[in-house]
Amino acid sequence: MAQFFFEREARTAQSECYTVMTEESAVGRVDIHFADTVVHATLNVAESITTEEIQDLIDIIDEQLMDSVGITRQEVIVHVHQGQDLGVFSTRNFEGNGGHERLG
Repeated sequence: MAQFFFEREARTAQSECYTVMTEESAVGRVDIHFADTVVHATLNVAESITTEEIQDLIDIIDEQLMDSVGITRQEVIVHVHQGQDLGVFSTRNFEGNGGHERLG
């Protein structure tokens, strides 16, 4: 079973974004949005992640990312999407873009 950990990408007053990592590579992303009465999390995972691993990952998100800010599981809704990562796109021209794609 994969050991998951998180690398924070961004944080605002109402949201956080993390890359989901294993020892080998990035395997997903989780975006967490804090509303007044509920937290919505969108979990995007690679096609290779099993249903059991997705449940384990949701448990880890709950333990490591939600508990640390005082959120209980009853207040969290997790939307899970599974598929192929197509890349990161931006309208900004990145010199030496490190794999980022450019739109338009």
